[in-house]
Amino acid sequence: MFDLHRLRLLRELKHRGTLAAVAAALSYAPSSVSQQLSQLEAEVGVPLLEPVGRRVRLTPQAEILVAHTEAVLERLERAEADVAASLSDLTGTLRIASFQTAALTLVPAALDRLRDRHPRLRVHVTHREPERALPALQARDFDLVLAEEYPGNPGPRPAELQQEDLLDDPLHLALPPSVSVPDAAAPTAALRSVADHPWVMEPEGTTARHWAVALCRSAGFEPDVRFETTDLLLHQRLVEQGHAVAFLPDLVRNGQPPTVPLHPLPRGRRTRRIFTVVRQGSSRHPAVLACRDALRHAAGLHARRA
Repeated sequence: MFDLHRLRLLRELKHRGTLAAVAAALSYAPSSVSQQLSQLEAEVGVPLLEPVGRRVRLTPQAEILVAHTEAVLERLERAEADVAASLSDLTGTLRIASFQTAALTLVPAALDRLRDRHPRLRVHVTHREPERALPALQARDFDLVLAEEYPGNPGPRPAELQQEDLLDDPLHLALPPSVSVPDAAAPTAALRSVADHPWVMEPEGTTARHWAVALCRSAGFEPDVRFETTDLLLHQRLVEQGHAVAFLPDLVRNGQPPTVPLHPLPRGRRTRRIFTVVRQGSSRHPAVLACRDALRHAAGLHARRA
C-alpha cells in the first residue's frame, strides 16, 4: 500500500508547482520533500517526476496517483464532516478567503451571526482575489472562498469544487460629476460617449479586467486605462475626484446612496454573480454550512439596504 503522506506531497507538488513551494507551504526542507518523493517513486516502481528546465512536472503515472489521492482526501474530509456533525458544539477553525467588496459588505455581518450562534468557532478571514484564492482552496489553504463571475466570462468549474450562488450584484458605468451623458442615451451610446476619457480598471490578468475591456471593445473603442488596482474603493474615489471613468458594482456602496452619477450597462452585461466555493468533501461540514447560512443572511441584509 502506498504511503498517504508521500502521496499528499505529490498532490501538493501538482497544485503548487515547485518543490520549494511545497516545502514552504508545509514547513519542510526542500531536500526532505525531494527525499520523500524519491521514496514514493521507489514504492510505485515508475518515475513520477521529469525535469523541465529548472522545474519538474508530473509524469502520466503521477497524475493517476494524484487523481486517486484527491478521491481519498475528499473521503477523509467527508469523514471529518460526519464526526463534526455528531458533536453538539461547533468548534475548530474555518479559513475564509474573500475579495475586497464582499469582505467589506458581507463578511462583517456574517461574522456577527457566526459569533452569536457559534461562539467557539474560530473564523480566519484573508483578503484574496478569486484568481489566487480558488487554486489555494484546491491546495487546502482555505475552507471557503467568496468568488465573483462577470457576465460572459464564466470561469472553470473543477469537479472537486462545489459552488453555491449568493447574490447577483448590479454593475454600472460610473462617471465623474463633471461628465454628462444624456439621460435618454442608450447604454451602449452612453458608454461610447466616454471613450476618450481616462479609465480605472483592475489589473491585467484578472477576470474583471478582461470583462471590462471586452465591454468597451463591444462599444467600439479601446479604453485608455491610466489607473490599475484591485481596490474598488480607490476606483470610486478616482471617479469622485474627476480623474477617471469606471465600472462600479453595487456592493462597493454597501447600501449607501451613490456619490457619482451611475448609468446602466447594456443588457446581458449588468450584473456579476457572487458565490461561495468549497471542496466537495467539506461541503457538508457543519462549519461550512454555518458560514454559508451566515453569508446568505448577510446577502439578505444587503439586498434590503440596496
